[in-house]
Amino acid sequence: MNLEKFKGIFPAFYACYDDVGEVSENRTKELCDYLYNKGVNGLYVGGSSGECIYQNLEERKATLKYVAESLRGKCTLIAHVGAPSTRDSVILAQYANELGYDALSAIPPIYFKLPESSIYKYWSEIMDATDLPFIIYNIPQTTGYSLSLPLFRKLIENKKVIGVKNSSMPVMDIERFKAVEENVIVFNGPDEQYVAGRLIGADSGIGGTYGVMPELFLMAEKFVSTGNFNDARKIQKDINDIIIALCSLNGSMYSAIKEVLKLSGVNIGSVRGPLEPVTGEDLIKINDIKQMIDQAISSYVKVTK
Repeated sequence: MNLEKFKGIFPAFYACYDDVGEVSENRTKELCDYLYNKGVNGLYVGGSSGECIYQNLEERKATLKYVAESLRGKCTLIAHVGAPSTRDSVILAQYANELGYDALSAIPPIYFKLPESSIYKYWSEIMDATDLPFIIYNIPQTTGYSLSLPLFRKLIENKKVIGVKNSSMPVMDIERFKAVEENVIVFNGPDEQYVAGRLIGADSGIGGTYGVMPELFLMAEKFVSTGNFNDARKIQKDINDIIIALCSLNGSMYSAIKEVLKLSGVNIGSVRGPLEPVTGEDLIKINDIKQMIDQAISSYVKVTK
């Protein structure tokens, strides 16, 4: 398989709601157009940024459908299908396959602390449900399970496994996964270490803040890929300043992101509880964050030309 289409900047797609909190077809497709026109390489649909664990099966299927209708064949689409039960994960996997997605991905099972034999079986049953390639999602800070190298080695014996989305904070994990198998795509997960992740071995990136500042991550990738490490370090510092600001408000980071996007002309609603919206005086700070993003983008325009 040609893995080149899985390299580059992949925003983790946000949940798009109408004004009463229902999944919105129009707003989902509007966000698709917005990100595609920014030049991103693909989208990761239905993951953490998509508020997947707070949506029912039909809502998740609706988002997968609306994104596919907008961008199938235009860019690489990865469907995150991890769900609390294997049954629902398989249903989502088969639906994504019908819609023409390029690959599947899934977190490990959540809530119950399971042995690796159960985790292996869960991922394997998802893979067996379709002929699509599969990307392991390692995010121990939310799932409570950190992908071990022995299980990673066992999983990649299945030729459907083409990569791992590594969102663990130790950047060394990226190097370790890449050392096991060079021909597996490793996606950097933590946005705060995109440059470090790429330099230590990540081939690509999937991130939850890419969608609110795609220009900066596209520039960061250009700096890394052309060997301009000085500007790569500088832009990572600016990205991190913005991420810290997004996380400093009383409300979910995703709510802050959605408020910034509204100022960019893209209204995708708010967040679903128990995630909290940004309210009150913190809404005033959204303007400052938008200015931070705009200023950072403008400061690198000349460098990237």
